[in-house]
Amino acid sequence: MSKNILLTGAGGFLGKIIGRTLSGDNISTLGRNSDSRYRYDLSKEIPVLNERFDIVIHAAGKAHIVPENESEALDFFNVNHQGTLHLLQALESFPPKSFILISTVAVYGKESGDLIGEDEGLEANDPYGKSKILAESAVKDWCEKHKVICTIFRLPLIAGPNPPGNLGAMVAGIKNKRYANIAGGKARKSIVLAEDIGKIIPVAAGIGGVYNLTDGYHPSFKELSQLIAIQAGVNKVLNIPAWMASLLALAGDILGSRFPVNSRKLNKIKLNLTFDDKQAREKINWNPTKVLEGFKIN
Repeated sequence: MSKNILLTGAGGFLGKIIGRTLSGDNISTLGRNSDSRYRYDLSKEIPVLNERFDIVIHAAGKAHIVPENESEALDFFNVNHQGTLHLLQALESFPPKSFILISTVAVYGKESGDLIGEDEGLEANDPYGKSKILAESAVKDWCEKHKVICTIFRLPLIAGPNPPGNLGAMVAGIKNKRYANIAGGKARKSIVLAEDIGKIIPVAAGIGGVYNLTDGYHPSFKELSQLIAIQAGVNKVLNIPAWMASLLALAGDILGSRFPVNSRKLNKIKLNLTFDDKQAREKINWNPTKVLEGFKIN
């Protein structure tokens, strides 16, 4: 039996894939795009919704940039927190059976670590992570008040065709032969296929909970870059030795944001950052495809 679903952020990278994955259901979209059924800017408006939904999937959000001033930092809170509050207010008259919030592993505030679990403290101090912490808190409180099943997905890097953000920059860099691994690209990072996120939604919507979603393998930069290079028809991915990278990072510390790397960025590249998805596997039967087996760059 098909579900009546409201999907925000349907015009974004992940939202589009979720929409295609759940195409057998009756999906209404909410966003700023002209083809949205409910055309609203959640950061500024409280939508008027005239129907009840079985599932609300809140995938709209701001990410993928480093704010350079106070105004850009404030945008994260306007979109990620205030936008969530506006959506919840719009649902007051007709609460759904289930609410799913697309969140991020950035809420943990970690730059390195291995198999970080959901019980880790939420210590983000950047605008993106802090705004998502506030959004999570608001959704949990609202769902408890209205007896709505609450599900929160904390996502790492997301893989899919023509990805945005750091993965998109990596793909473009390899295609243009301007990308290089650092010290052999040994560091491992959590990543998940966008399509798998869409597939698990019907199950999670009936159970609820907070879940890290990863592919369970956590490929290294070397493995991921080699996969992309093969698909892009590039013979070899460049590598920068650790000593040279350290010198470049020191130069970046002096030159500032004009330089592509500094010591902090280098440390993030060199160290593992992985998250544990055991809870999702046990409670919602999460069984994802390894990104190295399922990722297609376009």
